[in-house]
Amino acid sequence: MLASTPLLRGPVSVVDYRCAAGPDDRPYAEHHQAWSVSYVRRGSFGCRCRGHTHELVPGSLLVGRPGDEYTCTHEHHLGGDECLAFFVSPELVGEIDRRGRAWQSGGVPPLAELVVLGELAQHAAGGANDLGLDEIGLALAARFVAVAAGGQRPARPTSADKRRAVESALWIDAHADEALTLEALAARSGWSAYHYLRVFAAVLGVTPHQYLVRCRLRRAAGLLADDDRSITDIALDVGFADLSNFVRSFQRAAGTSPRGFRRAARGDRKIFQERLARRL
Repeated sequence: MLASTPLLRGPVSVVDYRCAAGPDDRPYAEHHQAWSVSYVRRGSFGCRCRGHTHELVPGSLLVGRPGDEYTCTHEHHLGGDECLAFFVSPELVGEIDRRGRAWQSGGVPPLAELVVLGELAQHAAGGANDLGLDEIGLALAARFVAVAAGGQRPARPTSADKRRAVESALWIDAHADEALTLEALAARSGWSAYHYLRVFAAVLGVTPHQYLVRCRLRRAAGLLADDDRSITDIALDVGFADLSNFVRSFQRAAGTSPRGFRRAARGDRKIFQERLARRL
């Protein structure tokens, strides 16, 4: 009745949930096992928690605090529901919600400040952008806490922060073909994953994962222009785990396929000329 697909494991773990329960299914009490923020992308369900009842629809959040009891109900909708759930480590929660008051179990209505990040996360899960799911999970959690607490101060990097962020970016560029995670990059810089993400983005204008993908794309573009190896070999060489992910990312960035880019780089300008003509 409930299908779950793990998408990412780590300090920020991500699971895709699909529930087929309906009005005829008897609800039962459960307990949140971890700190979590789940984005409802389809369907509807109710949630009874801490003496309140919440009706969740697409765009809502289901928030979990470890140990809290909750009961999901489905009396109003026949089609089940789908959620993208982010589970955040206690250490990161302590940094995001320093006072420990904002992160309370329950439902959050579809707020403009949250639905945009939820949809961004959904697109990232489907490979439609180059953000990391852990990055979006942290951003969504921080935005939820900011809304619940009434606002959050933006990161204000010091000169030392800026130097360390730049050093990290240069290291990423030199090791872009390796399997790099937000957790490992943060540890290398001596920061928590949350602080590292905030400072890196504030200093450089992109997240660490976005920068990593763009380093790989830049290197791939050079190899496509000058190297006769297969596109698959180039994709793997620059750090992409599979060909389909590389092709999607490259086409989104270049406006043409890797094969088309290679032809254009070697003198066939018709591809880019046709694309420019369609925009005019």
